[in-house]
Amino acid sequence: MTKLSCFKAYDIRGKLETELNEEIAYKIGRAYGQIYQPKTVAVGCDVRLSSESLKQATIRGLNDAGVNVLDLGMTGTEEVYFAAFHLDVQGGIEVTASHNPMDYNGMKLVRENARPISADTGLKEIQALAETAAFTEVSLKGTTQSYNILAEFVQHLLTYIQPEKIRPLKLVVNAGNGAAGHVIDAIETQFKALNVPVEFIKVHHEADGTFPNGIPNPLLIENRDSTSQAVIAHQADMGIAWDGDFDRCFLFDEKGQFIEGYYIVGLLAQAFLLQHPNEKIVHDPRLVWNTQDLVEKYQGQTIQSKSGHAFIKQIMREENAIYGGEMSAHHYFRDFAYCDSGMIPWLLVASLLSETQQSLSSLVEDMIAKFPCSGEINFKVADSQATIQKIFDHYADQNPIIDRTDGVSLDFGAWRVNVRSSNTEPLLRLNIESRRDKQPRPMQSYVDELSAMIQS
Repeated sequence: MTKLSCFKAYDIRGKLETELNEEIAYKIGRAYGQIYQPKTVAVGCDVRLSSESLKQATIRGLNDAGVNVLDLGMTGTEEVYFAAFHLDVQGGIEVTASHNPMDYNGMKLVRENARPISADTGLKEIQALAETAAFTEVSLKGTTQSYNILAEFVQHLLTYIQPEKIRPLKLVVNAGNGAAGHVIDAIETQFKALNVPVEFIKVHHEADGTFPNGIPNPLLIENRDSTSQAVIAHQADMGIAWDGDFDRCFLFDEKGQFIEGYYIVGLLAQAFLLQHPNEKIVHDPRLVWNTQDLVEKYQGQTIQSKSGHAFIKQIMREENAIYGGEMSAHHYFRDFAYCDSGMIPWLLVASLLSETQQSLSSLVEDMIAKFPCSGEINFKVADSQATIQKIFDHYADQNPIIDRTDGVSLDFGAWRVNVRSSNTEPLLRLNIESRRDKQPRPMQSYVDELSAMIQS
């Protein structure tokens, strides 16, 4: 039996050839089909050079398990999510490594109605069967047909806004040579047909699996210049950049400044509550004060969830929450089967710019001033739990309010810190926020203090 190291907490991700190859992809498809026995599954892949062949191997595995496949071609993850709740299928698989290095690939798997499959909800069973390869032969193999979901997907996206209310906007869109470009082109065509006065300035737009401009990951500071500079050069109203499979989008204001994902959560909560007061908003525990403040202001209700898409989606379903947001730029929507989308957020913000007649910087400046934050800072440490305990012990005599929803959060009234182990990488993640009205020390002094403690 071969142990497979590509199975992670939420998805499948591994180094090409050694951890993930066509043989392993075939076994994953075959195991998925045998365990869930769906009639039909929608399958897509991102633009990486290895993705198409891994997708075809996965499809062969599904077919050999008796499963019919709708091959969606080159798609972003959310197009597979959309297919999984919109079409008459019982699941979906996207072959993608998102923002991982060039020599990686992976898969995201969902069941009917785009319910996530993670370690707690079936991924371990798929792994076990793929490892033993104890496959049962079926009498009737499945078939495969191509299906283009794009037009239906774009029609769905436009239901989140009122296109006739969009004022003239100039938007810089940076697909990072990933999968987002074809959706932007389709939205642009729809906007033209509806006379929506939006001009798109396209940067690194063509899908190119060699990633000539670097792996699309706008969380890396060095990857932000191309969007920022284009916003300034074209005097655009907003910049939008996506990761490779475009399930996360990152926003830049009209000055070309990157807006932390934390404040976008507050902005989107506001956008929903303006239209739908009294609804529930789910957020992660890393940074919370701004979200709680805004949701209260707009008569909503906040619910805290552990970080990670499987946890957020589950709580949103249980609570029937309209929207959920993580500061890592994952945004989840009830009307999108509680899945994350990198297209819906920028459409909502464009709508908010139109409705409020304000610039993006003016919409977020009060939040940033009121609740300054460090942004997420990552450290490579030998022992995450020991480091977290050291921080906990250091501040124990200050009697903070302690929250262990995810890692450890310590609330001192004037400032707050969350420290947690990454679910997907060997990293310790640090987030700090403060309250301007409590006149705390400068944010950087907290960052320096904790950084020194973690690295010592």
